[in-house]
Amino acid sequence: MDVALFIEKFAIILIVFGITMFIALYSTFAERKVAAFMQDRPGPNRAGWGGIFQPLADGVKMFTKEDFIPNTPNKFLFILGPGLFIVTALMTSAVVPWGGTLHLFGRDISLQAADINLAILFVFGVVSIGVYGIMIGGWASNNKYSLLGAVRASSQMISYEIAMGLSIIAVLMMTGSLSLRTIAEQQHGFFDWGQHWLSWNVFKQPLAFFIFLICAFAETNRTPFDLPECESELVGGYHTEYSSMKLGFYLFAEYINMFISSAIIATVFFGGYNYPGMDGVATHIGPNIAVLLGVAVLFAKTLFFIFFYMWVRWTVPRFRYDQLMNLGWKVLFPLSIVNIVLTAVVILGRQYFNF
Repeated sequence: MDVALFIEKFAIILIVFGITMFIALYSTFAERKVAAFMQDRPGPNRAGWGGIFQPLADGVKMFTKEDFIPNTPNKFLFILGPGLFIVTALMTSAVVPWGGTLHLFGRDISLQAADINLAILFVFGVVSIGVYGIMIGGWASNNKYSLLGAVRASSQMISYEIAMGLSIIAVLMMTGSLSLRTIAEQQHGFFDWGQHWLSWNVFKQPLAFFIFLICAFAETNRTPFDLPECESELVGGYHTEYSSMKLGFYLFAEYINMFISSAIIATVFFGGYNYPGMDGVATHIGPNIAVLLGVAVLFAKTLFFIFFYMWVRWTVPRFRYDQLMNLGWKVLFPLSIVNIVLTAVVILGRQYFNF
């Protein structure tokens, strides 16, 4: 193996890991600030200027709290659950293209840890494994409320993964690739002058985006689909018996999933690191500046969707569980199939009838 390539990829992995953990850490602070703004109160404002060090104080609290393990015959699984959940949450960031290609020190450096042709399948495969972290933790807790939360989580995530996967099929039919890098490159800039249409997939597949966005809320257990940890019914849901950093892993994994799902939404539907006028920036200012600006644009899009998650949480009331399942199976599932059929008709029509 090329040693320089190994060092390059290792550095990208460390940078992405650090940024992911930093955003997850400060997403907890942002959540509380957004909630406070919408509820007309100050929010955390004691630790540092405007409460900016509150996440660090919360982290110290998590590490120093008593690590309580309940009386359960499955202590190994009790410990394994949160670890499995956060590991699978972090793995999905490996295939996200965070930018184009930098030209440094005579090398082309791709701002992506792993550019694989089956990136979409990798993401769905890893996300489907993540449900085991919740299910194992809830079952090993030896608590009926935790078990109910774990059962809710598994059925909810499995149900909405189907509609999510079908919604993305329509996009894949138009792009012809499972690679997130290829999908991002096909949305170059903002306007496709050759085809005379907007190049971002959200304009080509608005229904797929709508379905994918709703399913992302269910997959990340966010309100209005936070039934696995419904405090009014299940105390704390699947992590009721967890304390110290084991609980922190579950909470961190939720915000990591929120960050990565926002990045994937931005990449698949909103052009990823592409932005209007990027060719002009590359020509007149420099290609590396254009690439770095693209990285900033992708993070801006991602942060907007993180804010959107929080906005919805403090705006929309929680669904009942039967409403949640009905929406997934009776509304989103048929809509995603209809969208696939319509996409196929449009593709064949353009191919054979030139409309």
